[in-house]
Amino acid sequence: MPAFPDAARSALADTQLRRNLAHATGTIRARRASAVAELDDWERLREAGRAVKERTLRHLDRHLVQLEEKVTAAGGQVHWARDAEEANRIVVDLVRATGEREVVKVKSMVTQEIGLNDALADAGIAAFETDLAELIVQLGEDRPSHILVPAIHRNRAEIREIFLRSMGAYGTPAPADLDDDPRRLAEAARRHLREKFLRAKVAVSGVNFLVAETGTAVVVESEGNGRMCLTLPETLISVAGIEKVVPAWRDLEVFLQLLPRSSTGERMNPYTSTWTGTRAADGPRAFHLVLLDGGRTETLADPVGRQALHCIRCSACLNVCPVYERVGGHAYGSVYPGPIGAVLSPQLRGTASEVDRSLPYASSLCGACYEACPVKIDIPELLVHLRARVVDSERGRLVPAPERLGMAVARWVLAAPSRLAAAQRAGALAARLVTRRDRLGRLPGPLSRWTDARDAPVPANESFRAWWRRTHR
Repeated sequence: MPAFPDAARSALADTQLRRNLAHATGTIRARRASAVAELDDWERLREAGRAVKERTLRHLDRHLVQLEEKVTAAGGQVHWARDAEEANRIVVDLVRATGEREVVKVKSMVTQEIGLNDALADAGIAAFETDLAELIVQLGEDRPSHILVPAIHRNRAEIREIFLRSMGAYGTPAPADLDDDPRRLAEAARRHLREKFLRAKVAVSGVNFLVAETGTAVVVESEGNGRMCLTLPETLISVAGIEKVVPAWRDLEVFLQLLPRSSTGERMNPYTSTWTGTRAADGPRAFHLVLLDGGRTETLADPVGRQALHCIRCSACLNVCPVYERVGGHAYGSVYPGPIGAVLSPQLRGTASEVDRSLPYASSLCGACYEACPVKIDIPELLVHLRARVVDSERGRLVPAPERLGMAVARWVLAAPSRLAAAQRAGALAARLVTRRDRLGRLPGPLSRWTDARDAPVPANESFRAWWRRTHR
């Protein structure tokens, strides 16, 4: 993937994408605002969610040990994965042990993070997405662009074409007379998925919350596909980041109010599935929980950056972000798009790549994301914090970055009043050569990157220093 500025430039040129995003995010914002307005104690709920997450991360080691003990006592098995490679190997080995060559999947951000579908495919195992939006992405050989609605960049006409073109290659084909009516599209998806649910012996899921005191896993969803995957197969493999733990069952009271209102604008999730280990007469016969670190321990060690681990994946920050609304999720080059992706991905993956170094700058710092976040993650603070980290990482370069050279020149000029006065006179003279009405035109060389993206005011013909000297002789 290219760095964010280049990817964003390409996305901005796609007018259909911008129309799709504006319509979808606008609709979700309105629903969320209505649902939140019903609660007089919304701000107290946000503060409670933040406090629970902060307290949990402070004692995360203890809660994880308790979680493992409870899951094991209930008949499940816990596996620990340091990184994506180890997590993929564990899941592939578990599926191979069953003798099966296909799995059904519940929508899961963490399995996208580790690239599980590709790892399964390399091992000769077919993975079928059962979430409607994820199904659209899979059939279209596309990539998710939103945390909650992975196919938010597609409209109904595009989805119809994808179903007609690709559904038959994966299973039950779409009806030949399929139109773009939402009900008929959903019906075609249900018919396609039904055979997968009834045939699958292994399911892979993510987890929204893990309750340490009982060993309970929780998945919330809106379609019922998750419930089918979690109950029908004989083997259930759940993959979760270690930050998904909450200490006690009572903590779910807070998050099960915050999450649906912030994500879908609903009072409660249509389907909330919980399971604790295995039972002889109900549900899967084998349950495996894969706990992934994947950079989370390093993130936890950062007193400022650890806020990103509070995220409950509601996507509220994406829906209010003016940058995301115009460029979509693909421009971020990460499974986690939008404001939360701009602060989470560079911490989980590091800032070695151009993509990750550019993400903290993919924001106007307007603060809308912080106001919308149900657990009060101060994303603008994190963005500035990570920008400083990127700058620090570039200090040892043999060839300094243009920004660093520019700041060095500015420091030299500002260090002496005479140099500053000379620079002001030169700037005023040069500005008159490139002025267009009341703003600067395109500056030459590297400076053009600034004027191409911003309207810069024309410098005054006379500096304050010169005015003072003239009027206070």
